[in-house]
Amino acid sequence: GKVVLIDFWTYTCINCIRTFPFLTAWDKKYRDQGLVILGVHTPEFEFEKKRENVEAATKKYGIEYRVVQDNNYATWSAYRNRYWPRKYLIDAEGYIRFDHIGEGAYEETEKKIQELLAEINKSMEEAELTKLPDTTPTLPTTPELYAGYVFALNRGQNIGNKPGLQVDKTIDYSLPLEIEPNIIYLEGTWHSNKDNLEARQGNASIVLDYLAKSLNIVAMDGSTELDVLVDGSYLASEMAGNDVQFDGERAFIAIDEPRLYNVVDGNYERHTLKLVVSSPGFSFHAFTFG
Repeated sequence: GKVVLIDFWTYTCINCIRTFPFLTAWDKKYRDQGLVILGVHTPEFEFEKKRENVEAATKKYGIEYRVVQDNNYATWSAYRNRYWPRKYLIDAEGYIRFDHIGEGAYEETEKKIQELLAEINKSMEEAELTKLPDTTPTLPTTPELYAGYVFALNRGQNIGNKPGLQVDKTIDYSLPLEIEPNIIYLEGTWHSNKDNLEARQGNASIVLDYLAKSLNIVAMDGSTELDVLVDGSYLASEMAGNDVQFDGERAFIAIDEPRLYNVVDGNYERHTLKLVVSSPGFSFHAFTFG
């Protein structure tokens, strides 16, 4: 008897994160009129299966609607889904009446919510559409880049160093003379895992020539710090992402929990990023851009 919005998400997905302001606003706006939002958290990485990590994410992003953990992809498979995020709107009789892949289409989705609610509440008046900024990127950026060999190699995303990713092996990498754009390069000793790359020494580094306005890294807590350099110098404050801290000129990120960290938030430009690891044990899963 309710209108149901099912949202497939995972908490380190930047595309999902950018939709949360609309979802939480719709939940508050239409809950009393018969809308039920169900967040189906289907993890991409192993650490996203932990209940406490998902609970922390719901609190961080102000998610008050129900969230279920779909760790074994049962609900994902039942809906034949392949994407994060994806939203399905189901009417009061249980029929899927609308679905949308990815970000955006907020006005279209909200109009459909109103239409389906009007079917169960004939006295419902048409409400003004939610006015929030649509942060969906409109310019081409560096594509999402994965670090773990299962994710990266299946997408043709090997690192730029020789001898490339070596399955379950520890390699001492050196930077080549030429750095190609949109490819991860490593320096120092790194171990290749299924879904991440793990630094096995301090002062190991990651180098990436990227094109975007903002850059994020999905990383595990290793109780370590990452020095952040852009184009050979410490990141300037006007380009600093939300998770960057400063100690004098030094720009760094404290990696203290498994999540997405916002490293750069500047102008839409091409830059060369270098992240220097303070101590071994740090691991990262992916870079995402906006």
